Amino acid sequence: MSSTKAVSGQASGAGLLAQGVIAPPHHATPGVADPRVLKKAAMASFIGNFVEWFDYASYGYLATIIAVVFFPKSDAATGLLAAYAVFAISFIVRPIGGIVWGHFGDKIGRRTALSLSILIMSCSTFLIAFLPTYAQVGIFAPILLLLVRLIQGFSASGEYAGASAFLAEYAPEGKRGIYTSIVPASTAAGLLFGSIFVAVMHAVLTSDQIQSFGWRLPFLLAAPFGLIGRYIRVRLEDTPTFKALETSHQVARAPVRELLSMHRGKMLIAFGVTCLNAVAFYLVLSYMPTYLSTEMGVSETASFIAATISLAAYIGFVFIMGALSDRVGRKTMLIGASILFAALTVPLFKGLVGASFMTIVLIQIAFGALLTMNDGTLPCFLSEIFPTRVRYSGFAFSFNAANALFGGTAPFVATWLIHSTGNKLAPAWYLVGASGVALVAMLASRETSRSPLDNG
Repeated sequence: MSSTKAVSGQASGAGLLAQGVIAPPHHATPGVADPRVLKKAAMASFIGNFVEWFDYASYGYLATIIAVVFFPKSDAATGLLAAYAVFAISFIVRPIGGIVWGHFGDKIGRRTALSLSILIMSCSTFLIAFLPTYAQVGIFAPILLLLVRLIQGFSASGEYAGASAFLAEYAPEGKRGIYTSIVPASTAAGLLFGSIFVAVMHAVLTSDQIQSFGWRLPFLLAAPFGLIGRYIRVRLEDTPTFKALETSHQVARAPVRELLSMHRGKMLIAFGVTCLNAVAFYLVLSYMPTYLSTEMGVSETASFIAATISLAAYIGFVFIMGALSDRVGRKTMLIGASILFAALTVPLFKGLVGASFMTIVLIQIAFGALLTMNDGTLPCFLSEIFPTRVRYSGFAFSFNAANALFGGTAPFVATWLIHSTGNKLAPAWYLVGASGVALVAMLASRETSRSPLDNG
């Protein structure tokens, strides 16, 4: 590829030697990528999140099996709570991971941080397939499971934020929403593949076979997926926007300190709007099959088939919402999502009671459509709200803090609320509360889609 001369003297910090990474700049702004490079960036961003969420899907959809395999024999509810507790505790390290990966991503580069995080994440996920069971080593089984998931949670904490910032900085002006929607689409694709995989397992294996070896199978796939993702990432240049910052010697020396001292208001807004995303994502896309089978009496096979259909619809919706956010703005989309979740969540949950299979599928598709209003817009909004110097850190910390407090704990809290109150609609009211928090946060924010990325 031929070199492209840097264009300097712009307030945005433009001035970049692209060396084949970007096309000749228009109006002296970085970020107009060669279509082939943009395609590679999209694939690199897609596959890391795909691996991460395939793992989370496998764990969530196999929670009832994991409860039996890794914990002492007890009643089903206690075992399920224990399995979800490990799932939730693994999120404790995510804010710490967000700080670490954000620091490296803002100081050394997005590509470097993403290449390392996917390697650690896929290796730790792969190790789950080889863990001993409670019957083999007793109490050490859940301890080892927790340890591996803590490592996985730490490494995964840089994926969503890094991939979103990566694509936002590569995307053409006016198309950041549609390009960053690739990230939530990749998470849904991971969940979809996990749902299909577990559904097939339940169809072809007996319960004894799933408990003896079947639960290990999905985690084995992390190694080849992870290696493919790392290979793509190490062969890709860093973003034009970050390289412009490097060229002008404006990279933050201490991104997290700068973030905490100068952008606290933006962090609160980012945290607040992410609360809805965190609760809704895990309740609607991960916990729902378990809720249907344990609380609504739906068979596991039917639950997974319904989840598979709704996830496929979700992937289509998320691109539509990402593109729509480029037209009407991020704030309009995120406020609309908060209001609709607050108004429709309880009626939709009530509709699941005694519903036919087709009604269940339609309700899950409706939930997915609501979620994509938030999920298809959020990664672009969180990328735009922070300047380039602290973009990775601001996104990663606020996003992971909200997910640690409200996302990873959502299945556990939902299960606990149901068994504490006896009310099967308790998860719905929890989701309504998260909608209120997100609405307040967005009302305090500004529109971010009408101007170029802040390259300061």
